[in-house]
Amino acid sequence: MLTPRNISIRFKIAVGYILIICCLGAAVVAVSERIQSLQNEIETITSRDMNIHNLITSIRYNVISMETSQRGYLLTGDENYLKPYTESKAEWEDNLNRLSGFFNNDNEKRRDLDNIKATIQHWIEVSGEPTIALKRENKTEAIIDYFKNDPGKEDVDQLRDHLEQLRLKHLETNRIYIGELEKRNELLTFSLIGILIAVAVVSFIIVAYVSNAIVRTIRQVSSTITEIADSRGDLTKRIKVNSKDEIRDLANATNVLLESLEAQSWVQTHVAEVATMNHGVKDLKQLASSFLSKVAPMIGASYGVFYYRKGAGEQLRMDKLAAYAAGGDETAKGSFRFGEGLVGQCAQDKRPFLLNQPEHYNASITTGLTEIKPRSVLVIPVEFEGKVIAVIEFASLDPFLAQHLKLLEAIEDHFGVAIDNVAGRMEVERLLGESQAMTEELQAQTEELQAQSEELQMQQEEMRMTTEHLEEQNLYAEQKTKELELAKAELEDYAEKLRQSAQYKTNFLANMSHELRTPLNSILILSQMLYENDSKSLSPEEEGYARVIHSSGNDLLALIDDILDLSKIEAGKIALIVDEVNVSEVPEMLKLSFDPIADKKGLSFLIEQQRELPPIIRTDGQRLQQILKNLLSNAFKFTESGTVTLKLHQADPSTIQEHLPDTDAESFIAFSVIDTGIGIPKDKQELIFEAFQQVDGNTNRLYGGTGLGLSICSEFAHLLGGCIVVDSELHKGSTFTLYLPFQINEAQFELNQAMLEAAAAAPSGITARHTDRIDPPSAIPAVEAAPSHREEEQSEYHEGDSAFLNKRVLLVEDDARNVFALVRALETKGLEVTVARNGQECLEIVDTDSNYDLVLMDIMMPVMDGFETTKELKKHPLMKSTPIIALTAKAMKSDQESCLAAGASDYISKPIQMEQLFSLMRVWLTKQVEH
Repeated sequence: MLTPRNISIRFKIAVGYILIICCLGAAVVAVSERIQSLQNEIETITSRDMNIHNLITSIRYNVISMETSQRGYLLTGDENYLKPYTESKAEWEDNLNRLSGFFNNDNEKRRDLDNIKATIQHWIEVSGEPTIALKRENKTEAIIDYFKNDPGKEDVDQLRDHLEQLRLKHLETNRIYIGELEKRNELLTFSLIGILIAVAVVSFIIVAYVSNAIVRTIRQVSSTITEIADSRGDLTKRIKVNSKDEIRDLANATNVLLESLEAQSWVQTHVAEVATMNHGVKDLKQLASSFLSKVAPMIGASYGVFYYRKGAGEQLRMDKLAAYAAGGDETAKGSFRFGEGLVGQCAQDKRPFLLNQPEHYNASITTGLTEIKPRSVLVIPVEFEGKVIAVIEFASLDPFLAQHLKLLEAIEDHFGVAIDNVAGRMEVERLLGESQAMTEELQAQTEELQAQSEELQMQQEEMRMTTEHLEEQNLYAEQKTKELELAKAELEDYAEKLRQSAQYKTNFLANMSHELRTPLNSILILSQMLYENDSKSLSPEEEGYARVIHSSGNDLLALIDDILDLSKIEAGKIALIVDEVNVSEVPEMLKLSFDPIADKKGLSFLIEQQRELPPIIRTDGQRLQQILKNLLSNAFKFTESGTVTLKLHQADPSTIQEHLPDTDAESFIAFSVIDTGIGIPKDKQELIFEAFQQVDGNTNRLYGGTGLGLSICSEFAHLLGGCIVVDSELHKGSTFTLYLPFQINEAQFELNQAMLEAAAAAPSGITARHTDRIDPPSAIPAVEAAPSHREEEQSEYHEGDSAFLNKRVLLVEDDARNVFALVRALETKGLEVTVARNGQECLEIVDTDSNYDLVLMDIMMPVMDGFETTKELKKHPLMKSTPIIALTAKAMKSDQESCLAAGASDYISKPIQMEQLFSLMRVWLTKQVEH
């Protein structure tokens, strides 16, 4: 059930509409029902009348048909005339019974029907059947005698009268019933008019009630607002509405507005009173006392203190200036520093403080009879131009209201100006007095100024002369500036020449590498074939000579690689492949590589790994292994007895902060290589990281090496975001520690790379601090070359290998020494070798004979180089599927990509390791057989 509170205007209007619609609906339903009933009665009368009429006609037809059929048969004797008689005799009684069903409630008509039935039966029994029987017996005379009297004619005439009377009675009955229907129709019309009038009256009553309920409350609101307007702004009046709908909500909102306006009016009135109080006041203490006396009663305060800003800097404080209703024994503190107590904090934060029910509040409100503790304390700041110039404290027995706070906020804006004006007047008066005293002093000083004026004139003359001298110096400086600009242009031109010189140097080193590798290739191949001594024609001593030649060739190859590394460093082209590195796998791989060296030299090789290390770090795993292999190689090389230890541990944060100050010291891992070798003097520990530098000349003579390894390792460490730190003592051993972050900063790496390239293009042109490759010292056989080139990892190849037997190889090489070495080596494997001296000769050979299983293609050749020749071979219809292995002495980074792009199947650099070449040939020859 709805409460009055929920009956809104919308609900009232909706209820009125619903009631009207319900009344209209009820009227429509009643009228529709009555019309439907009338329509049903009309339809019933029409259908019943037609059925009765049809049945009376059918009975009359049956009787006539029987009579006609009987006479036709009697006249002709034809049995076909009896057919209508037979059918009508079977139908008349059924039609009569159906007709009787319409008159169940009319006894008179039922009696008429009984008489009709008896008459028909009498005719059939007296006239119909006997005459037909006589005819069938052929008793014509009896039939004539019968018709002389014709008793059936009376029955037929009587039957016609009965049927006609029955029809007339039925018509009369229908006429009477139709008359009743017309009366009922008139009554229905009057009823409909009455219902419509009643609905209209009810609707009007509902509309009047709803509109009156709405308008009445609106008139109450408007009349109250009119009274407020007529009373010239009397905001104390309130609107009262008894209804509980939207009008009441409007009235409540208007009352809230009136309360707000009343509060604002109260605030504005009192602000005006305080503003007028300040006129004519020239003393701050008088102003403070007047303010407290005026405002305290307004807000219901029984106690007040006024503090004024004094001092500056560290001496800035709020001093007590006046009080309101202070006791005889003054308890209020005389001064507060900024931030001290609520007064000082209020001045510092520039916001008010309100305390309700304060405990341990020393001040009390004193009367003649007693002392009362206040229940509410309010501390407010007074600002002028964003600076707190005063703080006022009020205490009251009752809580401060919101309108009191609003009043004080409104007063603050104006009162700060008043305080500043009064302070300004006091300062003006003080300054006026001081100015009068100073006037006399100024008069005395005027005479002194006149004397000084003469001196100034003399100084101005001197300054003029000095200015002329400065102008001359400026002209001289402009000339020097032009000369410096010309020198700068010359330096820039010289820098460009230096950059070109550095590029020429890089190209020269690359070409020299090619020229050196070409003869070195034949030396290594032939010396290897000699010390392998497959033909057993050399003595053991001669095999040793050949092995020394091969080892020296490898040393020369390492030196060439170092020279290429310098070329790449100067070019500043270094690429890192950053991936996840399993920390536990690093020492295992290093142990496999260096255990044989430790056994050979009789040293102990230990690995220590801290448990708290992360399992995975993100860095370049290949560069990490190259650095550690170089450090371990040096450790084994310079250690004659004792141990070499590889220690993996968490980096010391203090060390990281010292060497890498702008990094997260907690996210570094340390790889320490500790040996008991010869050690390094303190003054040489930084020198060893410079290119081509060693501790002294004896070190180079005793242990060998070029002095590039540690320099390259240090630069790699910087690229990986870390560093290498050495701690060593002469004759006791050394500790080289590689510090790397858990995850390489790729953005920092790109920055370092850019700095490298910029350094490579700098005028100095000499930057030998970066490389993308580290070869261990040649004195350590186990790490002398890359793993793919190590002799112990290669499988033995024997003469007459089944993969090489009867295979034809086309060797394209311009250097006779390499041709000799390669032909001898290939023929020992059972291969048939054809030699072409350049690319043009190769194409001519292929045109005459293209039945080759594999092509070995040198890249640097006269007439037509290997790139162009390879492309032409791939276009040859019979050679496009033949594998081509490129041979080149250029070991630059892009060489392999260029060879493969030209169409080569594989790539191998000079000097050629024959085992590696045979392995590649076996792979491609096997693939060709499969195809």
